[in-house]
Amino acid sequence: MAPPGYRGRVVPMDGYGGDQVRAAERPHLEAGEPLMQRAADGLARIVSELLDDPAVRPQDGPGSVLLLVGSGDNGGDALFAGARLASAGRHVAVLRVGSRVHGAGLAAALDAGARLLGGPSDAAGTGTAGAADILRAAATPDADRLAAVAAEAAAEANLVLDGILGIGAGGGTSLRSPARQVVDAIRELARDQRAPFVVAVDVPSGIDVDTGAVADDHVLHADVTVTFGGVKAGLLTGPGATLAGRIELVDVGIGADLAATEPLVRT
Repeated sequence: MAPPGYRGRVVPMDGYGGDQVRAAERPHLEAGEPLMQRAADGLARIVSELLDDPAVRPQDGPGSVLLLVGSGDNGGDALFAGARLASAGRHVAVLRVGSRVHGAGLAAALDAGARLLGGPSDAAGTGTAGAADILRAAATPDADRLAAVAAEAAAEANLVLDGILGIGAGGGTSLRSPARQVVDAIRELARDQRAPFVVAVDVPSGIDVDTGAVADDHVLHADVTVTFGGVKAGLLTGPGATLAGRIELVDVGIGADLAATEPLVRT
């Protein structure tokens, strides 16, 4: 469980909508700027700092991280960060919960020494896909298997990285199988006082990035949310403000673009 100091916010923040962030990113992506790599660098740095914080991980050793990886770029961010963590000597395990996976990110993580715990048996391969694939997926016969793997791995990990859904998913839509069962299995650990420290990648999976709304309670409560480019409005309002935990912002080079935009939320 997280120490109390990792809950809440103490500084004013502006919150931007998903469309605003994507518009700010567009010219930089078209210019070939490595926004995902910048995000992964920042995410890996913050996770490393948390693993070295005795309030988060009092044990000796390099520390261990479980990556929950969805189909879209959010999963790619988690995988590239996982590659950096594994290269630095951290123990990294990857659990796929989407029908597809970011191929380059997975290859980088495995080449760096991460372990692949598994994924849906009907996954369509390692090509890229939209994060909405998670939401459309029908219940899979191996959802219970993946949930059991997730519970065991999360109980052993020092930190869980929630890279299931990002801003590319539909707002506030329920997680579907097997992501839903995996999240529920990890949430169940809290009832036994065995919950790991959770870091959300950009946003906690399942919240509406503009409003902070959730469709149900099948959302993994983050101790820290590492968000990229600009703070998402949904992290500052509605249920998302509670589910996000402490917010850490990683500069990926779009700050000036967002500064020229009226935020959806000011705190």
